[in-house]
This record gives sequence, structure tokens and C-alpha cells, in this order.
Amino acid sequence: MSALPAAVAIPAEPVISVRGLVKNYGSFQALQGIDLDIHEGEVVAIIGPSGSGKSTLVRCLHQLEPIDGGAMYLDGRLLGFRRDGRHLRALGAAAVAEQRRQLGMVFQQFVLFPHMTVEQNVMEGPMQVLRDREADARARAHHLLQRVGLAHKAHAYPALLSGGQQQRVAIARALAMRPRVLLLDEPTSALDPELVGEVLNVVTDLARAGKTMIVVTHEIGFAREAASRVVFMEAGRIVEQGTARSTLAQPRTERLRAFLSRVV
Repeated sequence: MSALPAAVAIPAEPVISVRGLVKNYGSFQALQGIDLDIHEGEVVAIIGPSGSGKSTLVRCLHQLEPIDGGAMYLDGRLLGFRRDGRHLRALGAAAVAEQRRQLGMVFQQFVLFPHMTVEQNVMEGPMQVLRDREADARARAHHLLQRVGLAHKAHAYPALLSGGQQQRVAIARALAMRPRVLLLDEPTSALDPELVGEVLNVVTDLARAGKTMIVVTHEIGFAREAASRVVFMEAGRIVEQGTARSTLAQPRTERLRAFLSRVV
């Protein structure tokens, strides 16, 4: 896999800011005060052992999980809440849905509509949510399916696709909503090993094109080549972060060194 071009200068204002984020499941604290900024055009790979809070973090950002403390911002605007004097009030379902639309989500499982063709799966969101005209939604679906190498499968149903092909359709479907940021939660974990590369190639192409992404992954080689920054989590905390290549080549903390020695 070839190296990405040199990164451009990172703008001062982050697209996403997370401050003091806390998430509890009963007595278990899954996230323990996470602080994180994501800037325009960055591809941030989140790595760490199972149970470290990686998926919980992106699920909180997508407002699939309620948070128990801290705050999240998109372009400086609070996610999930509005200020009412000194108090924060939870947003209603319609406002949450509008914010969620700005953060496209690709899950571990593909969750395609089985009764719809590939093309219809990609068209559905723009038509129903964005109110795009059918002709415009179809044209965009065709463009995105070409981008992920599946234009020839436009009229096939998901059951006839491989796992890698279904995940590529899921990426096209997320992009069809024109999100500000794309969140990918271990997009290759449900795939057979021989299918992993085709999905990672699509994500790498998006990275080269400058798409802002947060990718939870256990694919260290992909993180090294495609990510601009790596965030290493353990026990609900960020232990270390930095530019992908230097951090993975020369980790500063013993915990990251130990993790890499087990997975690389």
C-alpha cells in the first residue's frame, strides 16, 4: 500500500471536540473523561484492546449512546444538548436526527435493507431524509457505487454479495448522506480475512481524497498507512496519541509498546 501524500496544515478550529466525556454502564465506567479534537481532513485511527472504549466513543459521537458527563461539539455546536441559561437541556428526536445526519456511521455489521437492491439502499436516505429528487439520488448512488467499485452490482440484492461487497455498499450509503465526518466502527471485523483488503482500499482512497474520518480499527498496517493520527485507548482513557507513523514506530508509553507487540 503506497504512502499518502504529505499532510496539509491543520486548521485551528476542530470539526469535532470532545471534552471530559464520561459514559457509564451501571457501575462500569466505559469512558473516563475523554478529551479529543478532530480537524478537517484528518483520518484518526482509534486502536486499543477489546473493552477499551473505542466503539463506545464513536457510538456516543453518533448519539446512539447517551453520555453521562462531559460534552461533544460539532463545528462548535453542542451535540445532543442546548444551553438554557446555566443548564443543558437534551435535544428532541428531530434535532438529534439532524445532528446525526452530519456524522455518517459505518457499523461492524452491514445492516443493509435486504429487500432493496444495492442502488436502492444507497438512494433511500437521500430521498427520504434529504428530500433529494429520485433522479438526483440515483445519479449520486451511481457515482458512489463507482467510487467503491460496485457499479456493476447496482441491481443486485445484498444476499448475493460477499461480506466485503456489502460493507462497501454500506460505506457508499453513508457517503450518500453527505456527512461532515464519517465514523467507521471496526468496518472489517465481520469480514473473512481475504475480504478485508477491498474495504480498507476504499477507506484509504477516501483518506487520500481528504475525507474527515474517525476509524476504530484493529488493522495496524492500515492505521500506519492511511491515518494521519493514531489514538490509543485503554480502560476508557486515551493513553497515547500522535502522528500515525511515528507513534506506531516509536511508541512513548510502555502500554502501547506492549499492545503493539501482541498485535503486530
